[in-house]
Amino acid sequence: MAVRCRNATRRRSSSVKMAAPLATCTKEEQRSVIRFLSNEGVKPIEIHRRMKVQYGDACLSLQQVYEWTRKFMNAISSVTDSSRAGQAHPVVTPEDIAAVEAIVKENRRVTVNEIAAHLDMCHESAHHIVHDVLHFHKVFNRFRDKKYLSFLFDLTSYMSDLVIEN
Repeated sequence: MAVRCRNATRRRSSSVKMAAPLATCTKEEQRSVIRFLSNEGVKPIEIHRRMKVQYGDACLSLQQVYEWTRKFMNAISSVTDSSRAGQAHPVVTPEDIAAVEAIVKENRRVTVNEIAAHLDMCHESAHHIVHDVLHFHKVFNRFRDKKYLSFLFDLTSYMSDLVIEN
């Protein structure tokens, strides 16, 4: 009578554990894996389960795996994102920054809309340059830089200390 080993009847796991997870991967690499496995007929839930073992927290979500599997089954072969419309980022050139700074220094009462109209740029770009690049903020209806604001704050706190002492 032959004695069978218990381990001999067990099925081996279909996923192979790697020494270290692939935590530093790109989305395109993961999409390539999805394309390969979906082409072999592996279901999206199984693809996600196998990828989760290998990629860990860097793994694409189950919804993305389903979406990309559907795309690959509909004859889309590119693993890169297609360009899509979205909110445009303000384009800031050194010439625009210098022009805005000159306008504000010439007339501190100028508005962002007037700057945008004068330089033929959108309101958001003018606002971005004035507030985020040049760090000008309105005080008493005039644009002031941060150095002046800190000086003004120090002066008012000094004056309030004098009033309290007297």
